[in-house]
Amino acid sequence: MFFALNKLAVMLKIELMTFYEREINRINSIIYSNNEQIETVIGVRNYIDNNYGTDLNLDLLSQIRFISKFHLLRLFKKYYGLTPRQYLIDKRIEKSKEHLKKGMSVTETCFAVGFESLSSFSTLFKTKTGKSPSEFQNEQLSRR
Repeated sequence: MFFALNKLAVMLKIELMTFYEREINRINSIIYSNNEQIETVIGVRNYIDNNYGTDLNLDLLSQIRFISKFHLLRLFKKYYGLTPRQYLIDKRIEKSKEHLKKGMSVTETCFAVGFESLSSFSTLFKTKTGKSPSEFQNEQLSRR
């Protein structure tokens, strides 16, 4: 009788352990299921960071990461709160500020950071910073 109870206790313990192991695995798969998504959006962000001066668009970014452009759009917005296009514009404005501070002309800066039109660059720059590129540059250079 003692051996039967002991054997039953061991079997219950094993069954309980496998139940908990299955539950832990199930919970882990839910919690960490987004690793692939995170790698995708980080990869796209890094690509934008390193290639902001080139002609980037959603089709190209989605092809680089082998993902639907609509899915990429949703994921990027989910993790960064911006679309890839908005992130690209912010990156270009950030880099244009650096160029302008160094004394590069507004036109050279515009094309160096990947904008195709001086007017769209100036408009976006003013929208984001509250100043035109020329005003920003003059202000920065006068601080030296």
